[in-house]
Amino acid sequence: MQSQLSNQIIAKKRKIVLVSAVATTVLVGTMALDTTVIVNGSADDLRQQVFSPDNYASAHYSGIRSYILENAVDATTLLKEIQVNKKAAGEKYGIGGGIGPVIPVSFKGTITTGKSGIFSIDIPNFPNKQTVRIQTGPAINGTDLRDATGTISFGEFTNQIEYQDVGAALNRAMKADILEDLDRSTLTGKSVEISGVFRLINTKNWLVTPVRMNLK
Repeated sequence: MQSQLSNQIIAKKRKIVLVSAVATTVLVGTMALDTTVIVNGSADDLRQQVFSPDNYASAHYSGIRSYILENAVDATTLLKEIQVNKKAAGEKYGIGGGIGPVIPVSFKGTITTGKSGIFSIDIPNFPNKQTVRIQTGPAINGTDLRDATGTISFGEFTNQIEYQDVGAALNRAMKADILEDLDRSTLTGKSVEISGVFRLINTKNWLVTPVRMNLK
């Protein structure tokens, strides 16, 4: 009788262990089905990380710069077409609309007056009332570099802050690229060759953010 009772207890314990083992296997299998493997450096991995506007700018600035250099229209040609039809010129050479299209442009001229890092450029054959200025820093304002190609959109980012921060980070990337060692105190009177981008709002006042500035 005692032996029979012992066998029943042993059998019951074995049943409990078997049920526990099956439950554990099922749980592990369910967890495996619900688990996503994140590969280092993949898009999913990048989404897990804290967004860095400077890292984004570092990855995209060279492409933006190349686009501007390849698509920059000569300033004299652009001015003539703007005088004929501002809207058509903007659509032909620029990207986007809103408050004005962003247009890549190139020109040669002489640096004249400057204040707070913004210098006027005297371009041969330009009307006296036509103002062209360049940003040299330390502060670089605007989102013209961000908007130059039309490939960076608000939908890529979590919120407006990230979108704005990318614009500022691209400006910093440009500064590090071409303005880091610039002596602004010696610019007046020098000849310069510029390629850059500006937003066409006031046809008689262009504020250019450069991506190439060759001083002579």
